[in-house]
Amino acid sequence: MNIFKAEKFDYKVLRKQRGSGVLMHITSLPNNYGVGSMGLEAREFANFLKAAGQKYWQLLPVGPTGYGDSPYQSLSSYAGNPYLIDLEDLIERGLIFEGELDKYKEDENLSKVNYEKLHHQRREIFKLAFSRFDVEDLDFQGFVTKNNFWLKDYALFMAIKDHQNGFSWLEWEDKFKLRDELALKEFEEKYRDEVSYYIFVQYIFFEQWDKLKDYLHKNGIQTIGDLPIYVAEDSADVWANPELFKLDENLIPFVVGGVPPDAFTDDGQLWGNPIYDWKVHEYTNFTWWIDRIKWNFSIFDLVRIDHFRGFESYWEVPKGDKTAKNGKWAEGPGIKLFDKIKSELGDVPIIAEDLGVITSAVRKLLEDTGFPGMKVLQFAFNPSGNSEHIPHNAVENSIMYTGTHDNDTILGWIDEFDSKDIEFAKKYLNLTKEEGYTWGMIRGAFTSISRIAIIQMQDLLFLDNSARMNIPGTLGDNWTWRMKKGELEEEVILKLKDMTEMSGRL
Repeated sequence: MNIFKAEKFDYKVLRKQRGSGVLMHITSLPNNYGVGSMGLEAREFANFLKAAGQKYWQLLPVGPTGYGDSPYQSLSSYAGNPYLIDLEDLIERGLIFEGELDKYKEDENLSKVNYEKLHHQRREIFKLAFSRFDVEDLDFQGFVTKNNFWLKDYALFMAIKDHQNGFSWLEWEDKFKLRDELALKEFEEKYRDEVSYYIFVQYIFFEQWDKLKDYLHKNGIQTIGDLPIYVAEDSADVWANPELFKLDENLIPFVVGGVPPDAFTDDGQLWGNPIYDWKVHEYTNFTWWIDRIKWNFSIFDLVRIDHFRGFESYWEVPKGDKTAKNGKWAEGPGIKLFDKIKSELGDVPIIAEDLGVITSAVRKLLEDTGFPGMKVLQFAFNPSGNSEHIPHNAVENSIMYTGTHDNDTILGWIDEFDSKDIEFAKKYLNLTKEEGYTWGMIRGAFTSISRIAIIQMQDLLFLDNSARMNIPGTLGDNWTWRMKKGELEEEVILKLKDMTEMSGRL
């Protein structure tokens, strides 16, 4: 197995060929085990995309999640999320026997993911499968060798975390927190099986990922991955590379990430992620970033970089503040980072999430990189008609979204947003009840000049805000939505394909 094997993506396709796709995270797929996986349902989703004439499947980050279950707060920039592993595949491998999964089966029509339950159940299942696995397997050993540059740190991090009662690495014993070489070596030798267990889970994940990606490519579907600008404080990334972040002598971040107050949040958003020490990154020729980007392109065909404006300047907040109000802007690496990425990796197909407080300097950075930015149709309908998201102000080199994972569903937006904006949208796009407001918005995105149009799966199911994926700035019932088996109707597939063809995106 070679997880670096990937079909060469022709960047000219992104720049010259119109296309469309669907935003749907793997966790939201239906199945009998409480959360979507890379198994049969993922292939059925690929079949739907092909039947509907779609070219792209956009995902949220696929890393292992920590506190709050957010895919944007991962325990590693490299590892895969064990929850996405197809359990039926473990039976086919002979690692789980028929009947042993019966007690874990759930109603496949559960509309929410119960992450707390999953945490305990998956560990039981994977531990049992690992007890029957031969770690001398040549494919497994090859996987270890090829991925040692990140895999060893991640597996050690997770195994030590188990022995430290699950606490953040900042609360570990100093010998582990400060990565005492002798202590780490002794731990690895003493708990070799526990470290190997975490490597095994990653091996299974990436074998399944490769097979799913091959299936998608055979059906003409490209993946759009999602790369968070920041990494989580409690992550193998920060633990293994503390010198790359703004940390004090005790390795505690003295500033953290967020965004300032805006029209949506009076207090801004306090994300809490450690901030990069960009001077150190520049001194090391941005090696860490180049490796991270390269890794993502070994997994995905296109990559959306979240919070792109943070590379021009970013909002940093003093550690300990309860809101993001008292933060300040600081200068990012700018074009130097992307020039280095291009010199090392070539003209890679990056999508810039350029939402938020956008200045002329951010626009200049986007222009200099040549990356397509994002337009969100739900942001377009200020009655003045001058929004940069409105179709007549869009540019070809952009991705038009009806909404993102951070937005309302279309029906939720129609029901709950400012009535003046909604009335303007109805007038501008000629939205009618006869056509359906959702179809009218999809039509507006698909007929725009933007090279790619993306719609949320929830909107093809005509769901309200009870199906919303995330409400920024809140903790609780986020990232849990799941679609039900058989919820997508054949009529919708045919109509989506017809609209795709009509707008020149087939």
